[in-house]
Amino acid sequence: MEKVLVVRNDKIGDFMLAWPSFAMLKQSMPDCQVTALVPAYTAELAQLCPWIDDVIVDCTSNADKTTKKQLVQQIKTASFNAVICLFSNGYNAKLMWQARIPYRLAPATKLAQLLYNRRLTQRRSRSEKPEYEYNLDIIRYFLTDNGVDIVEPSAPYLSVTDNMLAEQKSKLASALGLNEMKKWCFVHAGSGGSANNLSLAQYADLIKGLAQAHDCEFVLTAGPGEADKARELQALVEGIKAEVYDKNDGLPDFTRSIACADLFVAGSTGPLHIAATVDVPTIGFFPSKRSATPLRWKTINSEGRHLAFCPPADQGDQATDMSLISIPNVLVATAPWLAQYWS
Repeated sequence: MEKVLVVRNDKIGDFMLAWPSFAMLKQSMPDCQVTALVPAYTAELAQLCPWIDDVIVDCTSNADKTTKKQLVQQIKTASFNAVICLFSNGYNAKLMWQARIPYRLAPATKLAQLLYNRRLTQRRSRSEKPEYEYNLDIIRYFLTDNGVDIVEPSAPYLSVTDNMLAEQKSKLASALGLNEMKKWCFVHAGSGGSANNLSLAQYADLIKGLAQAHDCEFVLTAGPGEADKARELQALVEGIKAEVYDKNDGLPDFTRSIACADLFVAGSTGPLHIAATVDVPTIGFFPSKRSATPLRWKTINSEGRHLAFCPPADQGDQATDMSLISIPNVLVATAPWLAQYWS
């Protein structure tokens, strides 16, 4: 049996954007055993992915020498035929070279590329296509290089059963005092430090506008250390049904909760990409600088289920100034799109 290790050991959002790649690899090679190398904080999500057979937890570059040697030995023992590094740096390149995996593929990235024996030039810094497409190009290279017919994947990349969805929705309704008969709009105002985001005042104006136009309830999600920000936002929309959701039973539970949403609103951060993986309609807010544009970090929703907003592209040094995004304009643009799902 072909055994392939796929490496995407960076942030949650980056990992979620690799799910189409896992789907393409597994659907094109059903008998292949696909293992993911991920950090501890995305391991639960990797275990949830239907296209991943096994997970190895990366100790990361900050680990001591003994722990790194143990990881190398673990990878060696697994006897992989090939490794595909969707994300490459010096640490990953050295790790795969030390593990002596025969076929080592990665983007051609500076000096690190010398430790791989298969490389694909991508020029990701130009941000000419979405991150998930860059990932898919590497999988296409691998499949073509190995004479395998390519099966193109499609959303959703994770499905939640009707029974599981009903159970999770009942659980949330009970915990947060929500009405299951109304539309639920999830708003994630945190960023995890990964990208510029709207101000709480902007999010409050957006919530007020949506509440005025729709009979809906709001769930204000919060990651680690973000609960105070969510409660501050809650205070700004006093009088509107908006409950803070910062307690869950791990990332799989959080993912099932997100699947209950009728709309998910956030900046360019992990929870936005989790929502897209279960194909909840998403509204995302992005800077307009080249490395962080809505195109580069486009979600993996199916066609038409994502709207993106950013500051005007001609703002130069103000490309990351999210205050330039007009919430009244966002509400106008959102209305006909949202009517498809909330009519």
